[in-house]
Amino acid sequence: MTTTQEHDERMARMTFSSVYPHYVSKVAKKGRTLAELHQVIAWLTGFDDKDLERLIESEATFEQFFAKAKLNPNASLITGTICGYRIEDIETTLTRQVRYLDKLVDELAKGRKMEKILRTA
Repeated sequence: MTTTQEHDERMARMTFSSVYPHYVSKVAKKGRTLAELHQVIAWLTGFDDKDLERLIESEATFEQFFAKAKLNPNASLITGTICGYRIEDIETTLTRQVRYLDKLVDELAKGRKMEKILRTA
């Protein structure tokens, strides 16, 4: 699936710090914890709590965020739709990575078991 250049540029410029509070709020409303959210983010990106704090304080864009990430080799197992886009069909790497994160947060908020979210056996 081809996203527009404007959409991809907007995703690249968006800061992680502007979206992170929404992730926290979304999972908290559904009874999930901050530790679980951080576990999901760490699985996808390799970032620990201190890394996240630095990225938030520096107002890193998603482009900078994912440039520093060590994407989990099983990230490609994240499939389905998010915001009207089928993740596995998104051609732009950065946009697909942002949607991976969105999808994991959605799954956490929907009460999916952590083993399923983290794509483990």
